[in-house]
Amino acid sequence: MDTKLLVEIKQVLNQFPEYWEGEMLLKHKLIDDLRGYKKDLLEKLLSNELIKNTYSIKLETGIVFKVDEFISMLRYKTYWENSYTRYSNEIGLTSEGKYLKYNTDVVLDFPHKDCVLEGGMTNEDLRKKEIYYHKVLAKEEIDTLLSPKVLINIRKYDENGEHEVTEFKDTDNLIIKGNNLIALYSLKEKFSNSVKGIFIDPPYFFYKNKNDDSFRYNSNFKLSTWLTFMKNRLEIAKELLSEDGVIAVVIGIDGYAYLKVLMDQIFEVHTDYKRYIGTITWRKTDNQSNIGDFANVIDYILLYRKNGNTKLNLLPLTEKAKKEYSYTDKNGEKYRRSNILDLTRGRYTYEVTTPDGGKLYGPWMIDEYEYSKLQENDEIHWPSKGKQIPYGKIYLKDTIEKGQITSDFWDGSYGTNQRSADEIKELFGNRVFEYAKPEKLVQNVISLITNKNDIILDFFMGSATTQAVAMKMNRRFIGIEQMDYIETVSVPRLRKVIEGEQGGISKDVGWTGGGSFVYAELYSLNQKYVEQIHKANSDKEIEKIIDEISGSAFLDFKVNMEKVTTQNPNFASLTLNEKKDILIQVLDTNQLYLSYSEIDDSQYEIPDSVKQFNQSFYQKSVNTHE
Repeated sequence: MDTKLLVEIKQVLNQFPEYWEGEMLLKHKLIDDLRGYKKDLLEKLLSNELIKNTYSIKLETGIVFKVDEFISMLRYKTYWENSYTRYSNEIGLTSEGKYLKYNTDVVLDFPHKDCVLEGGMTNEDLRKKEIYYHKVLAKEEIDTLLSPKVLINIRKYDENGEHEVTEFKDTDNLIIKGNNLIALYSLKEKFSNSVKGIFIDPPYFFYKNKNDDSFRYNSNFKLSTWLTFMKNRLEIAKELLSEDGVIAVVIGIDGYAYLKVLMDQIFEVHTDYKRYIGTITWRKTDNQSNIGDFANVIDYILLYRKNGNTKLNLLPLTEKAKKEYSYTDKNGEKYRRSNILDLTRGRYTYEVTTPDGGKLYGPWMIDEYEYSKLQENDEIHWPSKGKQIPYGKIYLKDTIEKGQITSDFWDGSYGTNQRSADEIKELFGNRVFEYAKPEKLVQNVISLITNKNDIILDFFMGSATTQAVAMKMNRRFIGIEQMDYIETVSVPRLRKVIEGEQGGISKDVGWTGGGSFVYAELYSLNQKYVEQIHKANSDKEIEKIIDEISGSAFLDFKVNMEKVTTQNPNFASLTLNEKKDILIQVLDTNQLYLSYSEIDDSQYEIPDSVKQFNQSFYQKSVNTHE
């Protein structure tokens, strides 16, 4: 856009002090007034010839101001970013548009909450400006973006190596390389209401980066961007969960409070509070740094169920827990005591006689019938020779057989980051992945939320810890990862599991090898050009990419490619990063991957074997995909 035009727009807007806070343009207020066709504002804008010629259409009966185009310029033009950023990322707890101090109903309100953010990256060191599609205004674009995609580069790995495959079986494990939002929607038709457990360790929002305007896949989000990113993915994840399904999300202190409110909304806890199971506090490290006011040694694991009646599984008894069974009854059986009296939670009041003849009245956590059964079976523990309140007995033999209910604090015995680093080093000879979770932690989460042969989904797969543990625990799994390390870390790790590697929990569960999985990739269209643009290191490479996308890529219909060339002095004067930003904006982001409905288009030259696999996966031919 002509700088002169922008300057003149600013001069006109300077006549309206209500749109400014110092040098900062209050774009949200300006846009509201434009949408409301504020008369004096439109008259001032149209009185400027340059603005009128650019943003109006002359008719025989008058002039029409192109409000939407003007608003788009305000929203997306770099010239205004400093003015807009401060307000576009403000977050508050609101109800019906009013902040918390005006209303006691709490919901999480943030910009772009009604938008879809694609969030596509292949390398966490590279940045990418993202487009937000509004669910109402851009419904057609979103429908295309999230439609099922063609899967290519398909192969199956098992103990006999790598094989071509033309069929997807219901018993197959699946790994997909590609954008996880798009991949999740590609799973929708086949796996809706089918996934028993979801375990994810998503990238975190960090306060120190909240003013960073760019999108970065791993732990470097603006808060509003991160919330949109998570909201889009959690909504479709909920659809994939079976009715008795449970989702567990690992989150740091930075994002915990925001994610908790967001998940309360998505899982509609206000209509069934039992859908929120609870939060596990996990001691992730034994190191205590001297930096800051506190040493951050914990992460959280949020757990939600799709149906409020779903029960968690009991966990196997640990060696540490066995030591708690320090009492012995008259038959020599080991037990530990448990509360049956609680002054805050007790519901039942009745008289109990102590061994020395005293009287106790509660309140008790169990009713009189349950108490009498415990007394009859000699399962009442009386401390201090019967002079204090009674406890129940929990026997070691029963707990070993049935398991035990977990607590909401998991210490280092559940694994730490140091342990996960050692596990990765043992597999690859060095620490090739920075953020893996220990297999013991994942094992316990998977034990809580799934049973044998259930499907466990992890769409932030990373180093494939969830999938490795699932294979060793005889669960089916689905993994999604868009980063390039899927080829150098994730898949090689799973192949080592199939070969029988003895790290992590292998010895605990008696793992000797076996298993299999199918690997597939989303068919890239414009996504491959996005990756090329990110990797470009020189103007010469940029020139080559421009030539390629001019003839092959799907371009935004509003773009004049003649101006996007190194021969154009304005374009040539930009920095390398600015040229990259513009080239990404040139691409039609709605055409990043090939939709399944286009699989028979001859221009893509898709082999019959690939078509056969996709038809098997989606369980329908293209001519019915409408």
